[in-house]
Amino acid sequence: MSAAEFAARFRSGEKMVGYWVVMDSPVATERIARVGYDYVCLDQQHGLMSYSGLRNGLMAVDAGARLSDADTVGIVRVATNDLTWIGHALDAGAAGVIVPLVDSAADAARAVANAKYPPTGIRSYGPMRSELRLGPTPADVNTQTLVIAMIETRSGLENVESIAATPGIDGLYVGPSDLSLALGAAFPGDPAVDEPFTAALGRIKDAAAAAGVPVGIHAASGDIAAQRMADGFVFSTVASDVVHLEEVAATHLAAARG
Repeated sequence: MSAAEFAARFRSGEKMVGYWVVMDSPVATERIARVGYDYVCLDQQHGLMSYSGLRNGLMAVDAGARLSDADTVGIVRVATNDLTWIGHALDAGAAGVIVPLVDSAADAARAVANAKYPPTGIRSYGPMRSELRLGPTPADVNTQTLVIAMIETRSGLENVESIAATPGIDGLYVGPSDLSLALGAAFPGDPAVDEPFTAALGRIKDAAAAAGVPVGIHAASGDIAAQRMADGFVFSTVASDVVHLEEVAATHLAAARG
């Protein structure tokens, strides 16, 4: 699937399921990309990869998708809302970026500017690998490149309506662990904040609907992702490779030992 097709499907509100990668293991990422997820997101913020690992991971997504005819693209959760980090991810071939810790409409506008070429933004021109996917014309690249704002802080929640309405923001993405901590949780998933957390999710979904942009959320399992989408989220990412590696290894060990 081309970046243009992915962007069109995403913006239309098509239901999508992705997978989260934190390991610097292109071979593993290539295998994951063969499964059939709509996208694979490489985590530059908390992931265990350098720039070369990020680039190789995006190449692995493309290779795995081609080998299995899967309509899978690679996106990146960037390290921070910064021109250099966002440029690195997009130059390496990401079809879009998830930008963490967006607290205000000004933060959202800065994310858009960092991801777009002039006159829309301030991204420096030097596409290298991404030109193979998106072409050389800045206006076309701007149209095809997705910018998704993470809502995961108290400020982000308080300003979610203006963030969602910021020109150039293509979607919202909930970071449930950080959002629950921002609401007073002692640990991610703390049942003590279930009520305000549920209310926060409702407000974020309402803000996205009012702005006409899709809203997604991170999920620890496929079952949780399915429930979130049944509850109104448009896309969800299942996490993550390193966690699932340990879980599957432990399951097989338990079976072998009876």
